Amino acid sequence: MALAHARVFGQPALQEATPSPYKAYIETYGCQMNFADSELVAGILQAEGYGFTTDPQEADLVLLNTCAIREHAEEKIWQRLKYFQSLKVRRPHLLVGVLGCMAERLRKKLLEEAPVVDLVAGPDSYRHLPQLIRQVESGAKAIHVLLSREETYADIAPLRLSPHRVSAYISIMRGCNNMCSFCIVPFTRGRERSRNWESILQEAQDLAAKGYKEITLLGQNVDSYHDRGVRFAQLLARLAEAVPQVWIRFATSHPKDMQDEVLETIASYPNLTPYIHLPVQSGSDTVLQRMNRGYTAAWYLQRVEAIRRYLPQAVLSTDIIVGFCGETEAEYQETLALMRAAAFDSVYHFMYSERPGTLAARRYKDDVPLEVKKARLEGVIALAQELNLESHRRQVGTVHLALLEKPARKDPRDMAGRTFSGQAVVVRQAADRYPPSTILKVRIVEATSATLIGDVADPSPVSP
Repeated sequence: MALAHARVFGQPALQEATPSPYKAYIETYGCQMNFADSELVAGILQAEGYGFTTDPQEADLVLLNTCAIREHAEEKIWQRLKYFQSLKVRRPHLLVGVLGCMAERLRKKLLEEAPVVDLVAGPDSYRHLPQLIRQVESGAKAIHVLLSREETYADIAPLRLSPHRVSAYISIMRGCNNMCSFCIVPFTRGRERSRNWESILQEAQDLAAKGYKEITLLGQNVDSYHDRGVRFAQLLARLAEAVPQVWIRFATSHPKDMQDEVLETIASYPNLTPYIHLPVQSGSDTVLQRMNRGYTAAWYLQRVEAIRRYLPQAVLSTDIIVGFCGETEAEYQETLALMRAAAFDSVYHFMYSERPGTLAARRYKDDVPLEVKKARLEGVIALAQELNLESHRRQVGTVHLALLEKPARKDPRDMAGRTFSGQAVVVRQAADRYPPSTILKVRIVEATSATLIGDVADPSPVSP
């Protein structure tokens, strides 16, 4: 049996593929978009006759799909390349490629300073992988990192890398036009372009026919999606009607672009999930201005108020960056104040990491000491855990629909999954009765800052 491998935040994923004498091994680092891109790459390689393996020591081709958003992410790749260098000593025919954002950013450095690397391909270059591989096989290094204003990969069928037909990603757009001063994405993924809506509906319908229960729509800024008069709200409505048996989520929204019509649309369809990821980054207007975010803290809180008004059961998550250039203690305290005011259900938190080539690297000095960044991050983490726990405790005693995904890590007799509104849930004593992809009514009986804990409220699975 041939298997495909990917790693997202350290988690393995497997899928049966067509057996072949040539085996590829794929590792994925970073965001959901990278994971979706790895599925595109797997689809392209499968069409070329490749099979897949979970063991790099069996591979003929190793591809690392990389992230460049923080320095730490790139450091992981350099360390990983050292391992593949040692592996190549034992398997001289092994081809090693670096894909994605780090490939786009570092290009020649990868080929010059990492002898193990045979090919480099940016996020808009995956169609060229078969030619790049043949170029390497002929004895030459290969590189293709040209950014495109048109590429959306709309006609390429991804090879799904999930072990179960539970959840799947659909990329609806690529690139970003928001020049946030801290962000490398516009330079590694190019300008924004939207995929045609017909191909998105076709992919969603295909996933529904194969039994998938949940779809997440991906884009750097989904609120700016547009295709021949179809805006994001209209796309959501068409998808909701086309696959009424599938839960539909999306990421990521931008505070300056989120419109009430999107919230109205979510409220109008029972399969559009009330989960909103709305990155704020900072609660200080002066920091937001330096970040070039295009909104104020007051504007952001108005968006939060609209979300709560249209979607009372919404789960709201956000991103916070501490230690951005020039951040004072007072500005940091404004961020904590906004976190409390927004009462976030979930917070992703980061220390600022300067990225060469960004607007911030050219305009400002990364002058917040590391120890101060660490202390501020600890403060954000502590408050985030407090808010998460409050959010989860409010659910104790309530009944939710939950989509089961896999056996729980702590106790394999339990099942881990997500509620309809997007919160992590562990369903006790469910593994021996219900397989992954089952939807159940679950009564929440306990809560931690990380997850809800529930019991099966009705033994009959819920039909889509």
